[in-house]
Order: sequence, then C-alpha cells, then structure tokens
Amino acid sequence: NVTADDIIITSGGSEAVLFSFMSCLNPGDEIIVPEPAYANYMAFAISAGAKIRTIATTIEEGFSLPKVEKFEELINERTRAILICNPNNPTGYLYTRREMNQIRDLVKKYDLYLFSDEVYREYIYTGSPYISAMHLEGIEQNTILIDSVSKRYSECGIRVGALITKNPEIRKAVMKFCQARLSPPLIGQIVAEASLDAPEEYYRDVYDEYVERRKCLIDGLNRIPGVYSPIPMGAFYTVAKLPIDDSDKFCRWCLEEFNYEGETVMMAPASGFYTTPGAGRNQVRVAYVLKKHDLERALVVLAKALEAYPGRVEDDGL
Repeated sequence: NVTADDIIITSGGSEAVLFSFMSCLNPGDEIIVPEPAYANYMAFAISAGAKIRTIATTIEEGFSLPKVEKFEELINERTRAILICNPNNPTGYLYTRREMNQIRDLVKKYDLYLFSDEVYREYIYTGSPYISAMHLEGIEQNTILIDSVSKRYSECGIRVGALITKNPEIRKAVMKFCQARLSPPLIGQIVAEASLDAPEEYYRDVYDEYVERRKCLIDGLNRIPGVYSPIPMGAFYTVAKLPIDDSDKFCRWCLEEFNYEGETVMMAPASGFYTTPGAGRNQVRVAYVLKKHDLERALVVLAKALEAYPGRVEDDGL
C-alpha cells in the first residue's frame, strides 16, 4: 500500500540511511544492529551523534537472528531503533517470517524505529515469499525502508536511492535535509527512471545468472580443505571461514606477495564488518559478481593461496 507520497528520492541508499538517522535520532541515542554488518552504518551513526550497539550472529548458526532475550539485554532508555539489512550484506542471510515477526514484536513492545535496508530484495533464492519490513502489521508508523537502484540495475555510480515511510512526521524532517542539499543528481534520476522500463527478461536473466554464480562459488568454497561457507539465501555475497590466522593479513598477502600463474584474488576481510574485537579474524566476504568462469578460476587461485600462506592454521571445525 505504498504511495508516491511515502517515497523520498535520495542521493543513493547511503543518504537515505543518513537522513533516517538524522531525522529519527538524537545525539546519544542507540541503534541495535546484528553483526556482521555493512561497515558504513557506523559512519552514518557517528554523523548523527548516535551509537550502534551490535548483537552477534555466528557463522556456525548461518548468521541467523539471535533470540529475543539477546536483544532485550541491549535495550535501555537510550535505545531508539533496530537496523537490519535484508537480505544481508555481508552474509547474504535472508530473514525468515518468524525472525521478521520477532523484530516486529520488539519494535511494538519498546516503541522503537525499524530501519530496514532492502536494496538486495530482488535477489532471494528460496521458494518462500519475501517478507519486507513494510509487510509487518502494527508498526507502519515506526518503519523506514531504505532502497536503491544500485543493485537492482547495477547502477551504483548514478547515486539514486529512496527512503520510504508511512510516518508523515519523519517525511517532514527528512525533507528539511533534502532541501538543504538541493537534489539528487539529475542525470542519475533520468537514468533511474528509464531503468524502470527494463523488460521482465532483464530481471529473469540477471537472477538466473546469480543463481548459477552462487552455486558455483559456494560449492567450490566448501570443496577447499579447511574452508566453510553457509549457503546464502539472498544478495550476492557470502562470508566464508578460512584456515588462516588473520584475514586482514591474508587478504593483504594475497594482493602484495602472492600470485598463481600471474593471478591472485581480492577479498574483503570480514573483521571490517564487525565491531566486536577479534570477531571475523578468520573470515572473508566474497562477492559473486564475476562471471562464472572467472569465479571458477578464482577458486583455484584461492586454494593455491591457502596452500602457500605462511599463516595457515589447522582447521578447528565448526
């Protein structure tokens, strides 16, 4: 039941997150965010004078949402919001209906805002219907959805996103920030509008390609000795556990010191997606945005890198 009046166009999804924080939070307010999480959320919170408090998810449990009690341990008089990314960056985790209802109940019970970053929602790989925050009944005035054309149309550089909410007071506050920065880029708006006319075949072809890439990557990772990746149910990322001492060192070593037949691999150390000290030290985020044959080659190179890496450790299992 979203109308045009509920939508505010922003300069990318990042600005939508920032304006949401600036409009809903006061300095010192706290946001609960499941980790690992998109690293820029922290920067946006700092800009708003807010504090992010993370609640841990684990690779052993496939990055599923923690129990209600774990959330309630973090909730205090300064808690104002819960932030989710669904499907998730960096893990590719897709929240279930039960988990979304759990979040809804917390938002209702404590009268919190729910910031829901759903820029990857076209990329879900289950037979179940997608549950958006906008589908959750009873918290319509508490929900702010973040959207972007960056992932849907591979248009990251045009900087066009959207903030969607049924709450008129939030929209009024957001519009003040929008007026202060004048407008999103004109060319970006023209491109984004034209993209809306993309044929159904475009979406189907892109989706089918990501399904094949995901299978190629996850199967390939889990065949490498000592490597483990859960099966991501959305987006186009996975977080994989590697038999290494330190992912920051390993990723840098791959770029600076290692090559196999003149090639290497570039990954994101997962530690950058955690705020908990020491978390993610043996994990990396891998994006399956390359063509399938390039992913197959990358898996070969990664296996060779793990064989040669001086900081390799024995696999301790899950």
